[in-house]
Amino acid sequence: MASLGNGVGKLSDEERAELQEQFTAIDKNGDGFIDLSELKEALDVCGFKVAGWEVRKMIAEFDDKRQTQHEGKLSFNEFEQLCSELKANEVASTFKKVVSKKENLETLGGMSDASSEGTTHSVRLEEQLAFSDWINSNLGFDPDLRHLLPIDQEGKMLYERVKDGILLCKIINHSCPDTIDERAINKKNLTLYTKHENLTLALNSSQAIGCNIVNIDAHDLAKGKPHLVLGLLWQIIRIGLFNQITLENCPGLTTLLMDGEHIEDLMKLSPEAILLRWVNHHLERAGVARRCTNFQSDIVDSEIYSHLLKQIAPTDSEVTLEALMEKNLLARAEIMLQQAAKLGCRSFVTASDVVNGIYKLNLAFVANLFNNHPGLERPEGLIEGLENLEETREEKTYRNWMNSMGVLPYVNWLYSDLADGLVIFQLYDIIRPGIVNWSRVHKKFSKLRKFMEKLENCNYAVELGRQLGFSLVGIAGQDINEGNATLTLALIWQLMRAYTLSILTQLANTGSPIVEKEIVTWVNTKLSQAGKKSSLKSFQDSSIGDAKVVIDLIDSIKPGTINYDLVRDGGPEEDNLANAKYAISMARKMGARVYALPEDITEVKPKMVMTVFACLMAMDYIPNMDVKQDS
Repeated sequence: MASLGNGVGKLSDEERAELQEQFTAIDKNGDGFIDLSELKEALDVCGFKVAGWEVRKMIAEFDDKRQTQHEGKLSFNEFEQLCSELKANEVASTFKKVVSKKENLETLGGMSDASSEGTTHSVRLEEQLAFSDWINSNLGFDPDLRHLLPIDQEGKMLYERVKDGILLCKIINHSCPDTIDERAINKKNLTLYTKHENLTLALNSSQAIGCNIVNIDAHDLAKGKPHLVLGLLWQIIRIGLFNQITLENCPGLTTLLMDGEHIEDLMKLSPEAILLRWVNHHLERAGVARRCTNFQSDIVDSEIYSHLLKQIAPTDSEVTLEALMEKNLLARAEIMLQQAAKLGCRSFVTASDVVNGIYKLNLAFVANLFNNHPGLERPEGLIEGLENLEETREEKTYRNWMNSMGVLPYVNWLYSDLADGLVIFQLYDIIRPGIVNWSRVHKKFSKLRKFMEKLENCNYAVELGRQLGFSLVGIAGQDINEGNATLTLALIWQLMRAYTLSILTQLANTGSPIVEKEIVTWVNTKLSQAGKKSSLKSFQDSSIGDAKVVIDLIDSIKPGTINYDLVRDGGPEEDNLANAKYAISMARKMGARVYALPEDITEVKPKMVMTVFACLMAMDYIPNMDVKQDS
């Protein structure tokens, strides 16, 4: 059987929850096991297209290796481990994060392109409906979307409506405001080329906010491939929902601290864990003994939701516990959602989604409730130490970069989520495949040696950095393990720099590594050849602040790309920022994978500025770049 060779196969909480949904659907007698004879069916539905002979071999090896009274059967933990191993070894080329009950799936045949011929993908119809409804509700009044909205009630037109890229750009800006400069979006007299530009802009912008778009390109979206469209939409929507679950947006979160905990402990929790605490906090305040441990089985009877809604509702609202009088679960869920509608928060779930415990949609439902009606009292006075705990722009950029690389688990809080070294190892493996000796890595931690095993991982992470020539003077594994902000950021920056330059070196195909000086030389040569007046001395050059050199470089790479009527003279901070926003969006529209923010340009942050020019240099080696986003 496939072995877990690199640690990348670890399933996220979301994937595990949805695997549990699928496993339960196949486990018809509810004894906690599925027959090994059903293994191929289970793997198929979960997106693992494994040949029949290979499955038979797995079954034979499985029976040989274990001695148990449950012969011929597979527990959920065993099934989860098997899926982790398959994912790690890429036995399935398209591991489906959306695994679903068979009755809620629509199976789609292979697309027209040769790469997907003979494959099938399953689409959860509940998501199609939920996302379409969310789009209609949140973007229905946008004048630029009149030709696209509303989407039909069943969401069948969703895949057609994303094809010109405008809708995707608008969704990204709704979730993360100002990510895309509206001036960069092609909105009128669209051709296949200008639609493709919009889709490229949307993809590179979604990557910049932390979406994993590995193996998705603009052509996939132009074809409206349902499983890819839904996967991308969920990532964008989820990021927008979770972005608000912070102390900065909701200082009342400090109310959720338990005895003996500090604010730092709260910051380490995932958004889902915070939401569970939030729900239970309100249940306790309501005098309800019941507690919520998950957004699947625990919420199917609508009892928890009913008490939550009543507790968070404004005192003058008409929200009631009427639903609890109804015995039929489906009817009860519908009444409960009618109460949620009184708060303007019926988005994402139907009564059926609640009763069936659809994890992803219930998670979104609760996050939306929190964002609109947290019901948490703001603490009196200033929160001590809060200014040091709010995520900085630099931290957010690095976190988005790591998440876009597809690392697991998802990085929510930079320091605590890197403390065991596992995410760092995945990044090393992306930068230089094969550099990590995975036999030296602790992937699971024992209770007795947990601290030492994590520290050993971090020591090895620093050792690998030195192998790659990183400057790590004064940085030890203990610093990463303890979350030392300054030293952790120093390591992460060098990881990001190494990734950026390694990609550029591969594209240049010069046989020797590209270094910063060569990028500066290339910029000036390109500008001079195009007859531009701007130039670059270094990445610290103060003239970068008005973004004109970036704008001129984009137009030098693709003449006619820039509308100079939209470029301001520069000088005032407002003008410089407007230019920088335009420059970054136009770079992404052209295909450059820019992670930097406009402020990085206006404030001339050398590290981020370097990545902008490096990404643009890559465009010179791949004209009309439209390759799969492959790390």
